Amino acid sequence: MQHTAKSTQSDHHPHYPRVLSIAGSDSGGGAGIQADLKTFSALGCYGMTAITALTAQNTQGVQGIYPVSAQFLKQQIQSVAEDIGVDAVKIGMLHTPEIVDVVCWAIEQYGWVRVVFDPVMVATSGDRLINEETVQVLVKQLFPKVTLITPNLDEAEVLLGRKILGIDELDDAVAALLKLGAKSALLKGGHLPGERVVDVLATHDSLKLTDSDSDAGIQFQHLESERIHSRNVHGTGCTLSSAIAAHLARGDNLLTSVSLARGYILQAIEAGTRVSTGKPGGHGPLNHGFGPRPMMLI
Repeated sequence: MQHTAKSTQSDHHPHYPRVLSIAGSDSGGGAGIQADLKTFSALGCYGMTAITALTAQNTQGVQGIYPVSAQFLKQQIQSVAEDIGVDAVKIGMLHTPEIVDVVCWAIEQYGWVRVVFDPVMVATSGDRLINEETVQVLVKQLFPKVTLITPNLDEAEVLLGRKILGIDELDDAVAALLKLGAKSALLKGGHLPGERVVDVLATHDSLKLTDSDSDAGIQFQHLESERIHSRNVHGTGCTLSSAIAAHLARGDNLLTSVSLARGYILQAIEAGTRVSTGKPGGHGPLNHGFGPRPMMLI
């Protein structure tokens, strides 16, 4: 049966902002599609999933990974895209080149233009979540097709093949990520020491950003906040990228979506700081539902 891109009936009537998460499942509920669905709901969106892998995971770490076939991932995407429709996409764990191929096909097939890719490579616990051979495929095939990539420092170092040692190196590093083919990149500086967290958003697009450019053709925006000290930070990367996608689905532009998503995640970390989840010594989840919004219609 030939599947073709098409509008769904709900595109012509009031509908919820529809966000699809293409990502791995976290059995512990703190990251992956579980965190994404909680975030979508908290931000007034309708969440859907296409699962790329199942993980046996908890606050202590990752105990096992069971991959989903590329064929079944494609079937999941077709099922939701051709019935419910998709306003924005969040992409997370993609562990094989075949899985990446399916995601690239879907972006082109359905004409998705609001796509956030969190290049999940290392879990909060330090466990590696992606095959080494897949990294170059991600860069070559997927980076040019998505709206925004959101690597943390560990992931950026894998992508760039070098260390990022301080805040003064963030601009050069995020510019280098764009030179790999990404349209826009949010480099998250939370792993650097200090009481201030600095993230840098860089883009080739025509956003009116306020900071002066330090690289020809690239615009930068520095986003700063006080560090919140908490062990309950499992799933922060998944949550931030899914919050950005949710705001894009709601109609916000990229800079506004990133700023609002950062505000949401900071509140979610703060709200979950004193909560105990799992055995001592682990990394607990955020409080995604600290202040949910009602589901909106667009």
